[in-house]
This record gives sequence, structure tokens and C-alpha cells, in this order.
Amino acid sequence: MKTYRGLVIALSILFSWLLLLIYLLRLDWTEAPLLALGGFVLQTFLYTGLFITAHDAMHGTIVPFKPSWNTWLGSVSVFFYAFMWYPYLKDQHQYHHRYPASGQDPDYHSEDKPGFFAWYLKFLLHYIRWWQVLGIAIVFNILHHVVGIPLGNLLLFWVVPSILSTFQLFYFGTFLPHRETAEAFPDQHRANSLNFGVFWSFLSCYHFGGYHHEHHLYPGTPWWLLPQKAPQAKNKR
Repeated sequence: MKTYRGLVIALSILFSWLLLLIYLLRLDWTEAPLLALGGFVLQTFLYTGLFITAHDAMHGTIVPFKPSWNTWLGSVSVFFYAFMWYPYLKDQHQYHHRYPASGQDPDYHSEDKPGFFAWYLKFLLHYIRWWQVLGIAIVFNILHHVVGIPLGNLLLFWVVPSILSTFQLFYFGTFLPHRETAEAFPDQHRANSLNFGVFWSFLSCYHFGGYHHEHHLYPGTPWWLLPQKAPQAKNKR
């Protein structure tokens, strides 16, 4: 059955991020600190949602019967996220699924039991390019010097939330599910689910921590349906 539910969810995240950013960039946060704090937290979460939307697009799950729509939505999402190049990300993500938690996995640190920060730095350097940093710097200066957006607003609501979301994505979506522990991985996917429960799984990383093993078992399932795959995943073990 054809459904546009994934498209509605993806566009809701995209436009919520954009509209909230426009509002926050004009907000006098010194006059409304609690509102600013709430906006800051929500904007960080929506930044993570941008990347998760692009990730679903890589698997063709936003609109499964419209491949070009997935490409368009994924490209827009990662461009807004950090001026990233969608075809490169999609290509690298295929390696992650083919060779999870191995030396051929671009998201994995091949050292024996790597620490969080060493792994995180490798993760960032693999995906960040100089032209992304240059593009962000140019737009930042245009918004500040030409448009007149206060420096504090740009840092607080545009720069810092995007950086924090990389921590959120990496910690819950890569580090915790794929790190080696005393307990062996359940199968060849070398991924664990974090068993947070549906509510906390959603808040932590749109279910990509709480149900990460389910994602590797069923990569064609969108993030918002992953909890439904948990019983099937248990039966496969």
C-alpha cells in the first residue's frame, strides 16, 4: 500500500527546523532566557532529525515508490545540516551496512576498544570537508554583517546546536551500538540495541540507538517504525 506518511514526517522535521531557526535568530534571548533554553534544546533535537531524515532517504524509506524524492529530500536535509554532500554520504553508508564494525566500516574506529573522543574525531574528520567549513563561514558572516543577526544568536541557535547534534548522533547512533563489550554481538551485523524503551529511544536519537540492531536487520524500515521490528529481531536471535 502506497503511503506518504514518511514524506509528511520528513517535511515536518525539515520545516520545523527551518521555522524555529528563523524565529530563534531574531529572538532577544536575554529577555526570555527560558524560552531561549527550550528553543536551544529543541533546535539541537531537530538538527539530529535532519540527519536522520537524510539517513532514511539513503535507504529509500521516506517515499519508497518515489526514489528521486528520497534523493532530493536527503540532499536538502544534509545541506541544511552542515553543507554536506549527499551522494558521498550515501556511498559511505553502504559500506557501514556491508562491513559493520570492521576495518572497512567508515564509521568504525579500527583500534582495539577505542575511546569515545578518538573514535568521534575520526568520525568527524571522515565526513567534514574544507569547503563545508568555508561555506558555513561565508553564510555565517553574511547573516551577521549583511542581514544583521546578532553574533550570540548565530552561535547559540545555529552553530552550537549543530555541533551538539553530532555528539548525539555519534554517541547514541554509532558509539554505543557498535562498541565492543564483554558480551558478544548478537550476529554478523555487530550492532546492539540499547533497550531504552520507545519514549527514551525516540528522544535519544530517533530510535537509532534504542533499536539499532533492528535497523541493521531491517534497513528498509523507516526510523519511526523500528520499535515494531523489535519482536521480530528477538525471534531471529
